[in-house]
Amino acid sequence: MATATTGDLPSSVLQALLQNDPILTAEVFPSYKSTDVKGALDRLASRSMVTYETIDREEAVLEAEALEIAANGSHEARVFEALRNAMDGLTVSELEKVVGDKNVVKVGQGKAFKSKWIAKGKEGRLVASADSIQDITREQLRIIQHKRTHPDLKVVTDLKKRKLIKMQKVTSFKVQKGPKFALEIMKEETDLTADMLASGTWKTAAFKPYNFKSLGADQNAGALHPLNKVRHEFRQIFFEMGFEEMPTNRYVETGFWNFDALFVPQQHPARDLQDTFYISDPKTADKPHTEDENDKGDYESYWKNVQEVHQDGKYGSIGYRYPWAEDESLRLVLRTHTTAISTAMLHKLASQKGPDGRPPPARYFSIDRVFRNETVDATHLAEFHQVEGVIADYGLSLGGLMEFMEIFFNKMGIEDLRFKPAYNPYTEPSMEIFSFHKGLNKLVEIGNSGMFRPEMLESMGLPKDLRVFGWGLSLERPTMIKYKVNNIRELLGHKVDLSFIERNPAVRLEKT
Repeated sequence: MATATTGDLPSSVLQALLQNDPILTAEVFPSYKSTDVKGALDRLASRSMVTYETIDREEAVLEAEALEIAANGSHEARVFEALRNAMDGLTVSELEKVVGDKNVVKVGQGKAFKSKWIAKGKEGRLVASADSIQDITREQLRIIQHKRTHPDLKVVTDLKKRKLIKMQKVTSFKVQKGPKFALEIMKEETDLTADMLASGTWKTAAFKPYNFKSLGADQNAGALHPLNKVRHEFRQIFFEMGFEEMPTNRYVETGFWNFDALFVPQQHPARDLQDTFYISDPKTADKPHTEDENDKGDYESYWKNVQEVHQDGKYGSIGYRYPWAEDESLRLVLRTHTTAISTAMLHKLASQKGPDGRPPPARYFSIDRVFRNETVDATHLAEFHQVEGVIADYGLSLGGLMEFMEIFFNKMGIEDLRFKPAYNPYTEPSMEIFSFHKGLNKLVEIGNSGMFRPEMLESMGLPKDLRVFGWGLSLERPTMIKYKVNNIRELLGHKVDLSFIERNPAVRLEKT
């Protein structure tokens, strides 16, 4: 075993190779860090003085409790020895004093009973019931302490389960003499100086070759999550098409904004506890009201309009004809969709006036987190990200919505769309959007869309001839497809592999 300072390590390697060729650094320099050894080897290898190959292996290392067992014996052996030395046995309290550790006695007596090393004697005193024992655990740990492994892999597995050992990766190197092996390290010049040119010493000087394959030190830089990369692409598409991003910082909404304002009846299954997360404290909020001096919305009329359109019908609709409950509308929920934000933005749009005195056309989008009381599996989480777009303008039609969907999804490289009639409480007509997935060789649903109902829009005060269509899709599904992730829990949540985040490249949605 060689000893040397880090600065002398290259010379020590050469001396070791003079005696034995090849050498294993783990045996010759066991006390050195692998990074220091590699630095010395790289210095020698750049001069062709040595060649080396890297050897990675796993070693078993004793935990703190295991080190104590290796030194003093297992818990059960220490309990046995204490009782064997006591002629009349010991009570538990006396045993704790002799051993000196309550935890050792607590764990040890159970295992000693199980191994029939000890038994209960007179008056409940503990006594040794065997003449001698074999402390197998201590023997196993001493073998691992010496050899860093055990010939029986079952023993290693068992000790890992008992948390007595842990596995750690160890890097060592097999080193051999190189074509220019020598005991003296020749000084190599790193720069061609003016003095060398003037004196002519450059002709005989040895210059250090450039290492064009060197990767440099790992900077441990931060990395964007794949969801953020795809989100950025969606945002660029929306901005390119003239959309305005909506504020989405309210995760908690009232039932009014999340359901009632969207013409979702209070008896709808989506409002059940098994589908929606309700807030327990506080349970309710105030009625909708102005939040700043720039907000010109008439919230009192809006509240009454929503109540009437649900309960009695209005704007040419017969409504749902049920007793609308104010308390139910004020219950707080974790928002189930970002359409709650779209509704609030459209209500503010109703109070704005364009050059012709009517609310101006608008394009809004949002990308943020929503929450559903879902059963977690490979494709569902209790929270996910919703991408939503809304266009408000005069003279819009269903054909225009379908054409716009073609343009929007084409920008992501998704073509050959198919539309299927669907039902949504707040859109009519409504359509599910499908596209042919070449990898799966079948049509897959990629989004939902529709024209917002008059019961929703006219309650806000928007003119009858203003039409609004909207569409939405999850952010997770296109991300999973682009990054070939099969389980959504590997994309979002506490089980995500950080190396997966760091190594994945940027995404371009127009490239398939």
